[in-house]
Amino acid sequence: MSSSNLNMYAGAFLGTVFVMMTVGILGEAIFHSETPEQEGFAIAVSEGGGGTESAAAAAPTVEPVSPLLASADPAKGEKVFKKCQACHTGEEGGPNKVGPNLWNIVNRPVASHEGFKYSTAMTDFAAGGTVWDYEHLNLFTHKPKDEVPGTAMGFAGLPKIQDRADLIAYLRTLSSDPAPLPDPNAAAGSADAAPAATGDATQQ
Repeated sequence: MSSSNLNMYAGAFLGTVFVMMTVGILGEAIFHSETPEQEGFAIAVSEGGGGTESAAAAAPTVEPVSPLLASADPAKGEKVFKKCQACHTGEEGGPNKVGPNLWNIVNRPVASHEGFKYSTAMTDFAAGGTVWDYEHLNLFTHKPKDEVPGTAMGFAGLPKIQDRADLIAYLRTLSSDPAPLPDPNAAAGSADAAPAATGDATQQ
């Protein structure tokens, strides 16, 4: 190979190296970014128990039924009760079905109806002498599984307070000696401390 060819190849090689170095230098200058002093992102967290307080404030509360019972309509409640009849009877001495008989249910101790096998969740709820007073019935018929987590009751519940008031007014009539109506101005303190009841009244 002649010396002129060697010089030509050498020149082409050096030219290529020079171009690559130039491109690298220019790229570094254009796209260079400073290394941050601390890697990652800082997440600001407010001090104090605000999160818990906000969650508590956002938790929905169930409107007490006591102020509505004096004017509630048992006849309308009997129509609402038809939703419960697939699982319950209401007459005196009536049989148990999927749920217990509901005769004399108002102020009856929870999970106490003779001959009915209650779920563990309901018997736990009954611990301490819980009774089906008006506000416990209100909470239970609102959302049974919220009131008694793990209950066997499949009823979704009654979201409307007036439907619950009418139903409870009807349940009150299922007795030879109906329980007295509550003071409509009294605070529903017992419901706040009460565990749950089952929506359609199945596990009472």
